[in-house]
Amino acid sequence: METIEAIKARRAINHFDKERKVSAEVLEELLRIANLSPSSFNLQPWKVIVVEDPQMKTRLREAAMNQPKVEEASFVLVMVADVRAVEENQERVIEDRIQKGLIKDKSQGEGIKEVMRLLYGEKDSLKRKIFAVKNTAFFAMTLMIAAKGLGLETHPMDGFDEQKVKALFGLREDQIIPLLVAVGFPRPGLTLPERPFRRELKEFVSWY
Repeated sequence: METIEAIKARRAINHFDKERKVSAEVLEELLRIANLSPSSFNLQPWKVIVVEDPQMKTRLREAAMNQPKVEEASFVLVMVADVRAVEENQERVIEDRIQKGLIKDKSQGEGIKEVMRLLYGEKDSLKRKIFAVKNTAFFAMTLMIAAKGLGLETHPMDGFDEQKVKALFGLREDQIIPLLVAVGFPRPGLTLPERPFRRELKEFVSWY
């Protein structure tokens, strides 16, 4: 499916086909495509938990306002924004830039580290949390468009108890879960309601 058509056709699907599963190969392809998402300084502050075990789905459903799609979908992806990605990934980012000839040496890399510190703040700062969540949202949106292109349907979910989900998967307190994404095939015969309204451009666009 062409990119523009995938964007136009994407919908949040509430009912999935429990009997039709997405193969491991397609899932891996989907994640690889999503991993091409842009991120600040290429720091990639996202982690993904793939939930497909039936028992884990049942437990996740309990933490997600008992929404049936958690169990119906082929799998649910827990999107995790990690504030520690700056420290974890910055050396590889700098080394990659040196290898590709984008910067000369590690002394220039130290300057980049300082820019990162100024832009994204300390690990416990609001700046850092915004950085991690923003970039993880890029990843999630890319994934949902890619899923449509691969013939899959998705539903981004923010109806869940974050603390319960963190406890279920042993996540750190400083990690953030911006959303869950249910992925699978639509229930046979599913009819979608008319697409909800979208504001006119003049309501949210300013021209200068």
